[in-house]
Amino acid sequence: MTEEPSTTEETPTAAAAGTWKLGDLTVNRLGFGAMRLTGSAAFDLGTPSDRDRSIRVLRRAVELGVNHIDTAAFYFSSLRSANELINRALAPYPDDLVIATKVWPARDPSGAWWWATPDQLRGQVEENLRQLGRDHLDVVNLRVPPSRRSGSIAEHFGALADLRDAGLIRHLGLSNVTPEQLAEAQAIAPVVCVQNAYGVGAPAEERDFLRACGEQGIAYVPFYAIAGAGRDSGASATDGEAVLATARAHQVTPAQVRLAWTLRQGPHVLAIPGTGNPDHLVENVAAASLRLSDDEVSVIDTDE
Repeated sequence: MTEEPSTTEETPTAAAAGTWKLGDLTVNRLGFGAMRLTGSAAFDLGTPSDRDRSIRVLRRAVELGVNHIDTAAFYFSSLRSANELINRALAPYPDDLVIATKVWPARDPSGAWWWATPDQLRGQVEENLRQLGRDHLDVVNLRVPPSRRSGSIAEHFGALADLRDAGLIRHLGLSNVTPEQLAEAQAIAPVVCVQNAYGVGAPAEERDFLRACGEQGIAYVPFYAIAGAGRDSGASATDGEAVLATARAHQVTPAQVRLAWTLRQGPHVLAIPGTGNPDHLVENVAAASLRLSDDEVSVIDTDE
């Protein structure tokens, strides 16, 4: 399901990371997360982003070979919506662009969170369609609330499977789930990706889950791969010495090392770093060309 990255390109692009298929959709393994496009911090209503700058970031990402964008209708600030920025920047969309979104959580106009019932998922899907200007969604991830990580997701996932059968969704994925929930969903409809928190220092059970996804041909898409413990607030200044030493050796940033480490976790692993900063975008995409040795990966794993 993978193709070797090209070695003939003079300018590093997202294609240097190689490819994977989400169902029948081929994507470069280095993608883009839209969460940080809308404001000063994730889910912040106070300081909206500069609209023109966010649009430039999206267009530049596509120019650099990014063809997999992760978004959600609940990515918005007081004046900015990630989906509508994507629509404004990129429509009419390139034929090879894959846009993945998430449903189940939602935010009201004040920013307060609420969680959809199975019957309300269609409205969330239609809202994503409207904001993105699409007649179908490429990939929809069922984002499981933290309080439900030990419970059944069959009713919600079944509702999405019905929307897939109706032609509103092309492929289904899961986010913030356990292996047991993946198995439950797979019994209902095919799952093309799992999106969980994962990065340097991830617990052993999550590493096992990542490997199990690869054995099943399912993409594993880490979030917080750069931010780590910083999570929604962004990357912290607490990189381990192994990450810092590797960055010095390659003359790159610690964030680039974390991305390269992420891509080394398996050919089915996709990275979706997000930024609203054009310079950070170029650095993130350049990480697709960074090759860490087995020894470097081992030392980073041991250090965390």
